[in-house]
Amino acid sequence: MHDIPFFKPSINDKELYQIKDVLNQTEKNKTNKLESNFSKYINTNHSITTSSGTAAMHLSMMSIDLKRGDKLVCSVNAFPAVAEVIRHFDAEPIFVDIDKDDFNIDPIKLDEVLTKSKHKKLKAVFVSHVAGQPAPMDEIYEVADKHGVLIIEDASNAMGATYNGQKIGSLSKSTLTTFSFSPHSVNNVTNAGMMTTFSEELDKRARLLRNHAIVSEAWEKYGNLDYVYDVVDIGVKYDLSQLDAAFCIAQLDKNESFINRRKEIAKIYDKELANVRHVSIPVKKRDHIYSRYIIKIDKNRDSFARELSAKNIHTGLNYIPIHLLSYYKNKYSLRVNDFPTALTNYQQILSLPIYPSLSDEEVMYICEQVRNIAKTRV
Repeated sequence: MHDIPFFKPSINDKELYQIKDVLNQTEKNKTNKLESNFSKYINTNHSITTSSGTAAMHLSMMSIDLKRGDKLVCSVNAFPAVAEVIRHFDAEPIFVDIDKDDFNIDPIKLDEVLTKSKHKKLKAVFVSHVAGQPAPMDEIYEVADKHGVLIIEDASNAMGATYNGQKIGSLSKSTLTTFSFSPHSVNNVTNAGMMTTFSEELDKRARLLRNHAIVSEAWEKYGNLDYVYDVVDIGVKYDLSQLDAAFCIAQLDKNESFINRRKEIAKIYDKELANVRHVSIPVKKRDHIYSRYIIKIDKNRDSFARELSAKNIHTGLNYIPIHLLSYYKNKYSLRVNDFPTALTNYQQILSLPIYPSLSDEEVMYICEQVRNIAKTRV
């Protein structure tokens, strides 16, 4: 069997058509079109494009006016960008352990942490939706209301996922939601992010800060000349290029078909790996769009991954708990056993390839190799 990458983008003439529009200057403002299409797709009032998913997270922190010493609670099982954008403000992340089955933040443990961390500068809870399965938002909202904190959602791996029939990003109890069009760290073709909100005030502030906080309107004394501008705050350079926007328009248009194909692949995995010794398939508690297909290996996960790699099957690890990463471990004097559920999961989890262009033949080959390797475990 040929090499099977962990991720491969799915591209056809739709992307080329949109990109040619930009190069030919047929349609000059693809970013506006992408924002409009995204708002309709998610069913939200405001969508703000950014140059990456991490930029969307950072811009969201700027929009809520995060300050030095503020506290934000987040899952210990998240991509490092979540804690990273908090630290850029010299604010403090407070980590919470996870549910052992869906890898999302545990509402009971969240309540315990918020009760223990009573602080006037406690700002928000940053909720990551792991692997395409939304976190239990009803329980999380209940806890947040009890403690009077905002909810911000990290939907980097949940674009198109639904919770109680509503798309993530359209849940009105959340202050902001951030997305990534390129959540994979390998083989990406584009970098793009999105921030959504129902708040007109946050939308206006995010748009201001996204491009150096430059304003050029209302300069009537200069005859409304376009080149006259002012700077009214400290901003960033996070606006999206027209080429990236063009690519993402085509990708967004195909997102439902991407989800459907990943669900088909997940069904094959579920069936073929259901009764394999030493292998546990994902536990589906809510709608799951399988942006990752995470199994558990109870016998030497790393050796298992190496043997799959020898069979030309590349795998991933989603995620290494943040408290095990050197910066956070040393900065906050965190111990290995501080988050036991995340630690136990980390020692077992392995993400298999799952993307639309993966063929049934490739999926069956992956399943065959997983079964063969599992047989060698005692």
